[in-house]
Amino acid sequence: MSKIKDKLFVTLRDKPNVITKAAFWKIPHNIHDDEIALKIGRYNKPKYFQENETPETLDPKSELTLDTEELKGLIKFLQENYEPFRQGVKAFIPLDYPYEKSNAEQIKALFSLPEKKRIVDFILNNELIPEEISAGLLSARRVQAIKEFEYILTNNLVESDWQKWFEKNSWVLGSEFVRVLDERTIDTKNISDFLMEAYDGFLDIVEIKRPEGGMTFWAKNQDHGNYYPSTDLVKAISQASTYIYEIEREANSVKFLERVDRVKTIKPRCILIFGRSNNWTNEHIAAFRILNSGFHNLSIMTYDHVLERAKRVVGNAY
Repeated sequence: MSKIKDKLFVTLRDKPNVITKAAFWKIPHNIHDDEIALKIGRYNKPKYFQENETPETLDPKSELTLDTEELKGLIKFLQENYEPFRQGVKAFIPLDYPYEKSNAEQIKALFSLPEKKRIVDFILNNELIPEEISAGLLSARRVQAIKEFEYILTNNLVESDWQKWFEKNSWVLGSEFVRVLDERTIDTKNISDFLMEAYDGFLDIVEIKRPEGGMTFWAKNQDHGNYYPSTDLVKAISQASTYIYEIEREANSVKFLERVDRVKTIKPRCILIFGRSNNWTNEHIAAFRILNSGFHNLSIMTYDHVLERAKRVVGNAY
């Protein structure tokens, strides 16, 4: 390596007829910082070659000059990529820049591998995700689910949108359910919204009715000063009761048990989600309590009850 004022030269490779050199030089400026440029070139070696000869005195076979911005980009590229690439790594996350968008693609590529169980085992066995981050992700997903719930509720979307939401977010119905079954058909005439496996291993039902569309929870008029269910709600209760009855009739059917993944079927219960309660008075709330107490295998909730339960689950995170 040799140095002339404001220039620095180094020989990268010296062959019998060709020499490769690199040169730094400083370009002074009066109004901003000096610039540093880099020249890399291959040169024909003269017959009487001297080691201290500079690129300017040699006959170039090829040359490339990088200005300051290009040089900084090259330095960054080498710092981040040379060692991982040398070791055979084709995709990696530089820890100095962990939150760049390109890194997200690498993480997605890992999590999109087909063997999901191996991914989960790998994460758990190597403690890749600390407990507080895992809990934070779960809480963040549930907060996002609540926002989606409020959006569907505000925009009066169709029942199929509600079915998709509940299928993805069965946690909102409580810890008594462990999974949504793939099967929804009870028999040729009856198809429920959801058949669920409860924590005790038995089959239960969740039936939802679109909260808008003209259906009301209470009848318009009172009877002897008491609130009572609307015709729409009575129909929904009758339908839920029919589902319970028909499932009990299918309890010993081998074909039915195969369709519901052999989940035990004894005395199924049903959660019916119907209507709104955001404008209820204390009298409505008391009447609702009385109504629900009259059923032993059916529980009625409004969409506002579901929303409030979800908010309580996530607590201060919402």
